[in-house]
Amino acid sequence: MSEESNLSRRKFLAKATVGIGGAITALIGIPAIIYVVGPVLKKEGDSGWMRIGPTSKVTPGTPTLFSIKIERETGWVTNQQDIMVYVYTDDGRNYAAMSNICTHLACRVRWIEERQEFFCPCHNGVFDKHGNVLAGPPPRPLDRFELKTENDEIFIKVG
Repeated sequence: MSEESNLSRRKFLAKATVGIGGAITALIGIPAIIYVVGPVLKKEGDSGWMRIGPTSKVTPGTPTLFSIKIERETGWVTNQQDIMVYVYTDDGRNYAAMSNICTHLACRVRWIEERQEFFCPCHNGVFDKHGNVLAGPPPRPLDRFELKTENDEIFIKVG
């Protein structure tokens, strides 16, 4: 009988050790897996549209600078970022939104009213009011944002 109770006790301790080890693994492993895989499984909704301002601020024929703050999530890190956008219209109905970042070395461009052009001070890049390259080293026009207007408000698609 003594030998049977030792075997029984040995089997019990082996099963208890495996059970406790499995519980500890589950308690640590499941949250770790969720942490690692969670950002990949997150669904993007209509949150990409950001309101930048009213259409009444935009004077036809003159690019108007808007600034917005957005939060960008990269994996598990959330950063706040300022985005500057020039909005342009000829007729007050059709709008275009352009980045204020030069396509050459990512310097900020500014609108020069008296010359009717965007100027990049880093390497003398020049763009017209539609963002097309006029002079200098920029390899392509200013980047554009997808834009929509609703109820006299301007929205751009970010992200």
